[in-house]
Amino acid sequence: MTNKFDLKQGLTQSEVEERKKQGLQNDYEENVAKSTKDIIYDNVMTLFNFLNFGIALCLLFVGAYSNLAFLAIILVNMGMGIYQEIHARNLVQKLSIVAKESVHVIRDGKEIEIDTKELVMDDIVLISAGEQVPSDLEVLDGKAEANEALLTGESDLIEKTEGAVLLSGSFLASGQVYGKVIHVGADNYAVKITAEAKVHKPIQSELVNSIRKVSKFTSLVIIPLGIILFIEGFMIRDSGLEASVVASAAALLGMLPKGLVLLISITLTAGVVKLAKKRILVQDMYSIETLAHVDTLCLDKTGTITEGKMKVQKVDVLHADFHENFPQIIGSYLAESTDNNITMQAIREYFELSNRYGAVKSLPFSSERKWGAIEFNELGTVYLGAPERLFVESRLPKEVIEAQENGYRVLMLGIAENTPLDEEKMPYLEPLAILEIDDPIRQNAKKTLAYLREEGIDLKVISGDNPITVSNIARRAGLFGYESYVDLSTMETEAEVRKAVHEYTVFGRVSPQQKRTIVRELKDNDHVVAMTGDGVNDVLALREADCSIAMAEGDGATRQISNLVLLDSDFTTLPDVLFEGRRVVNNVTKVASVFFIKTIYSFILSMICVFTTIAFPFIPIQITLIDLAIEGYPAFFLSFESDKRKVRGKFLPTALRNASVNAVLVVLNIVTIYLLGQNQGFTQIDTTTLMYYLLIGISCMAVVRACLPFNPLRIFLAVTTVGGIYVAAMLFHSILEVGFLTQQTLPIFVVMMLINIIVRIMIGLVQLKRAGKTIKDL
Repeated sequence: MTNKFDLKQGLTQSEVEERKKQGLQNDYEENVAKSTKDIIYDNVMTLFNFLNFGIALCLLFVGAYSNLAFLAIILVNMGMGIYQEIHARNLVQKLSIVAKESVHVIRDGKEIEIDTKELVMDDIVLISAGEQVPSDLEVLDGKAEANEALLTGESDLIEKTEGAVLLSGSFLASGQVYGKVIHVGADNYAVKITAEAKVHKPIQSELVNSIRKVSKFTSLVIIPLGIILFIEGFMIRDSGLEASVVASAAALLGMLPKGLVLLISITLTAGVVKLAKKRILVQDMYSIETLAHVDTLCLDKTGTITEGKMKVQKVDVLHADFHENFPQIIGSYLAESTDNNITMQAIREYFELSNRYGAVKSLPFSSERKWGAIEFNELGTVYLGAPERLFVESRLPKEVIEAQENGYRVLMLGIAENTPLDEEKMPYLEPLAILEIDDPIRQNAKKTLAYLREEGIDLKVISGDNPITVSNIARRAGLFGYESYVDLSTMETEAEVRKAVHEYTVFGRVSPQQKRTIVRELKDNDHVVAMTGDGVNDVLALREADCSIAMAEGDGATRQISNLVLLDSDFTTLPDVLFEGRRVVNNVTKVASVFFIKTIYSFILSMICVFTTIAFPFIPIQITLIDLAIEGYPAFFLSFESDKRKVRGKFLPTALRNASVNAVLVVLNIVTIYLLGQNQGFTQIDTTTLMYYLLIGISCMAVVRACLPFNPLRIFLAVTTVGGIYVAAMLFHSILEVGFLTQQTLPIFVVMMLINIIVRIMIGLVQLKRAGKTIKDL
């Protein structure tokens, strides 16, 4: 074991160089993420792409080149998917439980600061409160409390004394120690678990999962349907090779929701860019979607409602015997203490350090204990911490109660004269002084809280501070229900905490474990929970929340595991975050019905064709024009509109239900025109033209419905979509293999479209009435 002389000396430069030559340096980086080649392979070689490219090869084989336009959508889809995964891969590679920061080491008898990569085996490292352990260490000297929540999931602080092991990735919550590096690189505990953390997790998104369900279903039926339709065309109808392939391809392409996948990707990416402009870093793109469903927001008081910049407002010395030398007492305490949280930083800024009294023994502040203590020569032991933990309630000075009622943080100093420090048992203390500390309310906090409540977001304030103090800070911030508070330190069981969740708004003296329990209870009761935090004690709750939001000024641990980071640590930007999620989901849900019409009617018509041996009525190029002009064009612009309404219902059932009416109308119109054409002796080109124009008309009805209620942009989109696609159909009629409406077919088209419009309006009004909505709710 390293002795005290070695501890002060550390390694020599020659010993450091020797260890580097032996490969005993902390610079190991394992790249377990997929390579760019693998990402491209995985995005290209999918069943979805296989089916589309298979259809394309068949069309290419028979020379139907004009029908290959749909490949543009597939290629853009692939490009977006490759870009997103590479972008996500790069973000994940930056994720490491051990932050790439500098560390203090002892070398050649001097304390120097080096990059964590420069650490070598047997280096002597100095770690203080608030710092992260860069490599596995054996404690040689000192005492500290380590938070290993990132590693083990347990929030309890673990005392580390001489001989104990500090695991890389843990944080010191209090104290200061010298440690010897016992593992470097790949042998470090954090590196072993980081490999799992660095692997890009599957997308958890209702939107994307819904598309996958539809694609999986269509993938199961496409191959057998395609074979049957081709055989019928080639062998039964004797349509020829090219016509049989083209007709079969159109039926299959219509079932695949190509454009919707691209739209979701573009919309989410736009959300990321939009939030980035507001200084909000989105680390998980799909967390934007989760935000749309949030109905409960748990706020940490410090750094969220307040600025997190503590200032000592007032000092009351209570002990007459120490009134004159109090500055030396508090100065000596600060000089000897290793505590460095934001409260202690505020106290250090207010008082000057002193070396008047020498320390015999010290006990760092603990977030679990809520106090720290130092034994001094000539004095005894001085305690600093929460008033309720140092003194019984009956002995608390009235100044403490008054300050807490005004929303200020209060710390007390107590002294046990001529009494040694006992870590197990606190002696009888004499009140020494009261420190009144203020954490200013953030500007616009009151307006923000009121706005969130108006939008249906239930707010909970969770803090480790005194509940009276937290309640009054909430009052100053204008939080509804601020008077409903509870001290969770009085609750011993998880059941008590879970019950309190439904009875109170403000929670004080909350332990890290209890924060997680609060979030779990809310989730267990079908709430979608967002959690804000800025400290290591928030990590467990942030992990548990459906969406975790960290403050940039907080601990590195919270930033690393959170879905979003507020780069300006500005709580008042939260409405922007929440409502961006609503915009994405509401807009995609609204326009998705336009995309799913084609999927539904293509499947139904294909089944009809299978059982009747009739050719599928459309060709791929006709479907592609609808993809671009009716689905892509208006949906793209509508997806960027603001929509702050609360999300209701599930995406896929809502979208399919809204699309089903128009899809059934398409099928009925196609069947009617086929039968009418057979009866009236229409030419094939007249029948196809009438079918296609009615298909366009019904699809445009869905666009108009998606544009309700109208505004200037939506009117423009509706008019240009309807007018544009009919103009395009007439201009490119030869490529589309359609003609023009004639004197015989035009009246039929007008009458049937009027019937379609009336039917669609009536069904829409019935749906609105059943849902208790008006047209403004569309």
